[in-house]
Amino acid sequence: MDDKRRLILDQALALVDERGLAAMSMRAVAERVGLTSMALYPYVGGKDALLDGLVDLLHLELGTSVGDDLADIGWRERLRALGRAVRSLAHAHPSAFPLLLNRSAAGASASWLTAALRGILHDAGVPVSEIPRLARMICAFLLGYTTGEVTGGLPRVPPPGANPDAADPDADAADAASPGADAAGPDPHAADPDLHAADPDLHAAGPDPDAAEPGPEAVSLAEDAAAREAEFDADLGDLIGLVAHAARHPARERS
Repeated sequence: MDDKRRLILDQALALVDERGLAAMSMRAVAERVGLTSMALYPYVGGKDALLDGLVDLLHLELGTSVGDDLADIGWRERLRALGRAVRSLAHAHPSAFPLLLNRSAAGASASWLTAALRGILHDAGVPVSEIPRLARMICAFLLGYTTGEVTGGLPRVPPPGANPDAADPDADAADAASPGADAAGPDPHAADPDLHAADPDLHAAGPDPDAAEPGPEAVSLAEDAAAREAEFDADLGDLIGLVAHAARHPARERS
């Protein structure tokens, strides 16, 4: 990639990281690199081409973060490492990352993820005829899950061992809105400190002067992050199992 083009794309990505995708314009990027808007066109084209350039840049960053070290490890470890690298990229660039899902691949490096997945599936022993389909499916999961995670589109994941109903704010809202919810009188557990301690959502409903740092919201966020990471790793494990099954039982044997 041309050095000037790379500088412009780096600054455009930094702008999106700082202010969001809606703030990116040719003028705003030009100001960051000390050029006029018209001077950008020979390097990155118009705004649509600039967005495609960001897709290209994100793929380059993904390939750099994974590196060449994966060539010496087994396909299972490679698939897991690739999945974690995609998730790390999403968290590093949450505003720009959805471009990978909603824009077509642009430059040559934009096919890097697909090529990496196909290489892993080939080394796993998946029949050649099934590799494109499985690569698309895994790519859809990696990009879809991580996009939903950084944009808030995924439901909250209960921490391990927690009551899923207690961790679901929608369920709490539905219960509160249901007719006759308070007909039975006051909740006998309302003043129970153990109940509030076990339910971060209830605890966050009002200030607790005796609460120790970090506060309940911080604990809830930390628990949610840990639960989501565990869920993502479990999903990667399921994908690994699916790939192994496809390698052992080709489609012609399953039909």
